Amino acid sequence: MARTLDVYLHRNLVGCLIQDDHGELMFEYRETWLNDPNAVPVSQSLPLRKERYARRACRGFFGGILPEGDKREVLAKNLGISAKNDFAMLEEIGGECAGAITFLCAQEPLPEHEERYRTLSDTELESLLEMLPRRPLLAGEDDVRLSLAGAQDKIAVYIADSRISIPLGGAPSTHILKPAIERFAGVVFNESFCMKLAQAVGVPTAKTQIGSIRGIDYLLVERYDRIRIGAHSLQRLHQEDFCQALGIVSENKYQKEGGPSLEQCFRLVRETSSVPAIDLLSLLDAVTFNFLIGNNDAHGKNFSLLYRRVADGGVRLAPCYDLLSTVQYPELSEKMAMKIGGEYVSSKVSPKNFDQLAREAGLGVPLVKRRVPELATAILANLPAVSSKHLMPNECSTANEVAALIRSRCERIMQKFNE
Repeated sequence: MARTLDVYLHRNLVGCLIQDDHGELMFEYRETWLNDPNAVPVSQSLPLRKERYARRACRGFFGGILPEGDKREVLAKNLGISAKNDFAMLEEIGGECAGAITFLCAQEPLPEHEERYRTLSDTELESLLEMLPRRPLLAGEDDVRLSLAGAQDKIAVYIADSRISIPLGGAPSTHILKPAIERFAGVVFNESFCMKLAQAVGVPTAKTQIGSIRGIDYLLVERYDRIRIGAHSLQRLHQEDFCQALGIVSENKYQKEGGPSLEQCFRLVRETSSVPAIDLLSLLDAVTFNFLIGNNDAHGKNFSLLYRRVADGGVRLAPCYDLLSTVQYPELSEKMAMKIGGEYVSSKVSPKNFDQLAREAGLGVPLVKRRVPELATAILANLPAVSSKHLMPNECSTANEVAALIRSRCERIMQKFNE
């Protein structure tokens, strides 16, 4: 028997997600939404139309809201559903998602007031951090419906008055909490350092802060797709990552597996941004920064579009997130998630590859080549100040190691580009 989920964008009922008698996923816009003069699509990959979208067309966006890899498998076992069943998973955890999308069972009314939270004591926070690997996103816990994409342990939380709370039902969150990963020493401090370094050199980046509870470190990333209205209310902003916008499923997020190329990414920004002249240069800086710090895992789901009202800026490239110097961990691949000018291996990238990138991106070759040493110089100039702001002893150690590695990379790359 066919099953249906109502799909809300902000507080507007815009469509239905359908699982037919054969288990196939489909999506259709509601006629009332299509007739609304203010109607907008939920994704660049799903333009407004009367006809239903089949699984192949709609899974890139809707499946892209959900966790990936091992976390998805564990989550599915905890919920007693198939890991491949996007519909069942969204039914269970699709209350508070990335962007402004919410899923409810058909005919279930959207709550009038969504702001319900459960504040965590220190003991409960410690327990949560220890529990996340076994219970991703706390899925299955009563009244918790949270979904975040990605393969890393994380959870959406609400922070007010320095207290961390779990959103209940469809309540919006303010931050994403990412605990330390045992197999990657210092990863919390690595990411914090790289994010702060990006901010220091002028690359728009989500705000972060580090926390620790009884020896367990974690990173708090402030959500750029949430805006505080007054003291306690929150407004969602819609967003989607580049894979979703291009209709590419999460398991194919790497270019070598069919994921986006940088050429596709620049074209997407040129065609969708309300201010492409600015956002194309911001994307260039983000790509160049990732290259300089040695973040080889910058794939299509690590770049997003952010949707505001036209009066507030319209469609823009979202701030950077998930900035990490992956070369700090020798066991991780030296191949980049997306080629730069035809080259996958970071250490082999040369000025000629940036020449090719410029042509693929539709940008001037001199501009693109000049930006590499300019950004490298800015990084080198800001490394000492960013390093000095890390006050926790264990953070200082990791920050110094990452800073030394980034310094070495920048100096070596600058030499290449100045030959």
